[in-house]
Amino acid sequence: MATTYLQLANELLRELNEVELTSANFGDSKGIQTHVKDIINRSYLDMVNEEPQWPFLAVGESGATDPMYGNTYIETVAGTRWYELKTAASSIKDDYGSIDWDNFMLTTVGVSGESAPYTVRNLRYTSIEEWKDYYRLGQNKDDADQANGGTPSRVIKSPDNRKFGLSPIPDQVYRIWFYAYTLPTELSAHGDEIVFPDLYVPVLINRARYYMHQFKDNAQNSAFAQEDYKRGLRTMKLQLMDATPNYFKDDRIRFT
Repeated sequence: MATTYLQLANELLRELNEVELTSANFGDSKGIQTHVKDIINRSYLDMVNEEPQWPFLAVGESGATDPMYGNTYIETVAGTRWYELKTAASSIKDDYGSIDWDNFMLTTVGVSGESAPYTVRNLRYTSIEEWKDYYRLGQNKDDADQANGGTPSRVIKSPDNRKFGLSPIPDQVYRIWFYAYTLPTELSAHGDEIVFPDLYVPVLINRARYYMHQFKDNAQNSAFAQEDYKRGLRTMKLQLMDATPNYFKDDRIRFT
């Protein structure tokens, strides 16, 4: 099981030699206990918001989707250009936190009634301004956004970031795969668990120490904690965001 909100708060309370919380009185905390809970939450959100595309924020269960395509998909409707990125979202606060617009893929694999040879292609991201300026005239018949066009080759982000469009308009059903990442939410109940591996709990605690030392006007210890936090965050990014093996990296000598 992942580390809980209660466990994190109590770890900092122990360092401060303060009375620990329990699952029974967690919601009734007062004074320094409440402040510690706030600090833990602030530190947690600092970490998860540092990178909108942390691997642990990726939607879908690990191994449940094909990483060559994406981690979620939407099926098109012939003659329809625009699609909601998250169809179940009732408001913008329920939307995905981040979308990898450079990795949209179109395929007929998995589409009902389709068989080999399948259509598979990457979709090139195009801003809506670029599409209007350079591509719309070539698809003038699509101005109504309700016409059969062809196999899409471009993906367009809507101005409100809640939809994507396809150009040309799809002429049949396709699966559009992409990588989506959840919007981090704060910890609330005592049993709420962190979304990142427990290996990085010390990074969060160092961030919390930074805020606590600031609260106590201890500038020196606050600075030490901040440096420890930054060092831990760099390690997280190296291990989770830039995990390319050394033998894949370009080590050629260049002369200038």
